[in-house]
Amino acid sequence: MPLTTIDPASALVVIDLQKGIVSALTDDPTAGIADAVKHSTHLATAFRRHGLPVILVNVTGRAPGRTDTGRSANSTAPPTGWADLIDELDVQPADHLITKRRRSAFHDTGLDTLLRDLGVTQVVLSGIATGSGVESTARSASDHGYHVVLATDAMGDPDPEGHRHSVERVFPKLGETATTAEVIDMVEATR
Repeated sequence: MPLTTIDPASALVVIDLQKGIVSALTDDPTAGIADAVKHSTHLATAFRRHGLPVILVNVTGRAPGRTDTGRSANSTAPPTGWADLIDELDVQPADHLITKRRRSAFHDTGLDTLLRDLGVTQVVLSGIATGSGVESTARSASDHGYHVVLATDAMGDPDPEGHRHSVERVFPKLGETATTAEVIDMVEATR
């Protein structure tokens, strides 16, 4: 479904663009990380210019349950600075920072309360990984009743097939998909 509008009370939510994750994936050209960074920063600049909330999310943990991939919450602690947001985001004093410990930025973080306090009715999502943190957050945003916009060229994933599956099969069921340029054009047109 093409992007129909940007609500007057919209917020940008950028998922996991942090130093440890971005640096680990930057050398993989199939992951789309450079584009995710570039387009997410363009979105943040546009939202800030129009006084719309920018919410920057990092992750510092994961669910404790066992998985087939063998990763668990009990693995070694990440290095210092691993969860710091990347410099390209140019964090501003008015930005809202959320730290998550699970896949979804809504799980036990206060994000829903923050959005409700700000009067937000629509979230625009970007970041990494498309099939993990972004998709989980999109599902939660939809479950919480927000209009969801997914800036698909502002996302990256180390699993290209997982990225494609989320963009083509999952996201159209959760909200509206659009490019960064389409989102920014709509922000400009509605302000």
